[in-house]
Amino acid sequence: MPNPALEAYANVDKITASGRQLEASALFRAARALQLAQDHWGKEGAQSRLDEALKLNQRLWTFFQAELGADDNPLPLELKVHLLKLIEFIDKRTFDVMAFPAPDKVTILININRNVAAGLSATPAGVAA
Repeated sequence: MPNPALEAYANVDKITASGRQLEASALFRAARALQLAQDHWGKEGAQSRLDEALKLNQRLWTFFQAELGADDNPLPLELKVHLLKLIEFIDKRTFDVMAFPAPDKVTILININRNVAAGLSATPAGVAA
């Protein structure tokens, strides 16, 4: 006999996993755009490529910031605080790159995106793959 509570939990788990994968995918996509901007530094169209990559990344992290502030966000307060500090750093670095462009300044944004995306892509301990 089917257990409705167990089925509901399984459905929520699928939605959450899908949400994590969407977030990871968006972070990987933004990291790739930043990487391409860095790789094409100094070439024709490089400034517009950089501007678009920075805007994409900033919109993504602004979305995460809004989600962290939502009343129904289930993350523990300590994790929210750490993530908000990370977002603050990302904002500062983004504005620094916009004001004083240098290819080496973009590396940290690429690495943050890739590392957070990798963490989101990983299967949490105790969860069946």
